[in-house]
Amino acid sequence: MSHTASTVSSEDLPVHRHLIQHWRDYYELCKPGVVALMVFTAVVGELLAVPGIVPWRALTLGNLGIALAAGSAAAVNHLVDRGIDARMARTRGRPMPTGHIRLPHAIVFAAILGVSGLAILYYFVNPLTAGLTFASLIGYAFIYTMFLKRATPQNIVIGGAAGAAPPVLGWTAVTGTIEPHALLLFLIIFVWTPPHFWALAIHRREEYAKVDIPMLPVTHGDRFTRWHVLFYTLLLLAVTALPFATGMSGWLYFAGAMVLGVGYLYYAVAMLVSDDRSLPMRSFGFSIIYLMALFAVLLLDRYLPFIRDLFV
Repeated sequence: MSHTASTVSSEDLPVHRHLIQHWRDYYELCKPGVVALMVFTAVVGELLAVPGIVPWRALTLGNLGIALAAGSAAAVNHLVDRGIDARMARTRGRPMPTGHIRLPHAIVFAAILGVSGLAILYYFVNPLTAGLTFASLIGYAFIYTMFLKRATPQNIVIGGAAGAAPPVLGWTAVTGTIEPHALLLFLIIFVWTPPHFWALAIHRREEYAKVDIPMLPVTHGDRFTRWHVLFYTLLLLAVTALPFATGMSGWLYFAGAMVLGVGYLYYAVAMLVSDDRSLPMRSFGFSIIYLMALFAVLLLDRYLPFIRDLFV
C-alpha cells in the first residue's frame, strides 16, 4: 500500500494511533534540526550559569521542557504556513502540504507538546523558566508566524527575539533569575539571526515574492539586503566581543570568536562583491556552523581550566 493510500485510510484514526503510523511526519513537524540547535544553546546557558555541576533537573527536565515547547511552536508554524508551504519548492514536501498530517491532528499534537513542555518547566524546574518559555512560544508561533511574517520586511529582526531566548531559558532553569551574562548570550543570537536568515531569503527571493511574504529581498531588493547582511555581520563581530569585554570569558573565547567572525565576514563581503549564485546558501550553511562553534568555544573557555586541573 502506498503512503498516500495509507494516509487516506487513516484519516479518521485517533491522534495517538495516527501518531504511531506517521511518526516520521510528526517528527518533521517539530523541525528537529532547529530544535536541536535551540536545545544546544540552552545547554550552553545552563553550563555557563554555575561554576560547578549543573543541577540534574535543569539539565534533563529543563531541556526536555524547552524542546517540547520549541517543537510545539514549530508545529504551529507548519500548520499556519501550510498554504504558503504548498506553493514553495523548498517546503511543498512538508507533512501538511502533502496531506500526511491533517489540520486537526496537527493542532492537537502542537497543543500536547506545548502544554507538556510548559507543565514540566513549571512544576519541575521553576515558574520563571516556564513563563519565559511560554512567552517565546507565543512570540514565534503566533506573533511572528501569524502577524510579523506577513506584515513587515523587518519580520525576522523583530521575531528573532523568540529564537534567541533558549540560552536565557537554560540560565534561568539553573539559577531562577535573569542575569546580565545570560542577556549577552541572547544578544548574540538576536544579532546573528537576520544575516543568517536573509542569506536564505536572498536565495529564495522569487518564491517569497510568489506567496506575498514581504521578506527584505522582496520589498527592498537583493543589493539592499546584501548590504544589510554585511552591516549585521559587522555588528555581530562587535557583539561577540562583549563576553570577553565584560569578563564573562577569557582570551581563548575572544580569539575563537574573532576567527569565526572573520570567516563569517568573508561570506558577507563575498555576497556583496560577487555574483556567485551559490554564495547565499553557502553563507546560510556556514552561519549554522558558526553559531555552534562560537558557543562551543565559549564553553571550552569556561571549562578548560577545570579540565587542565584534572591532569595536573
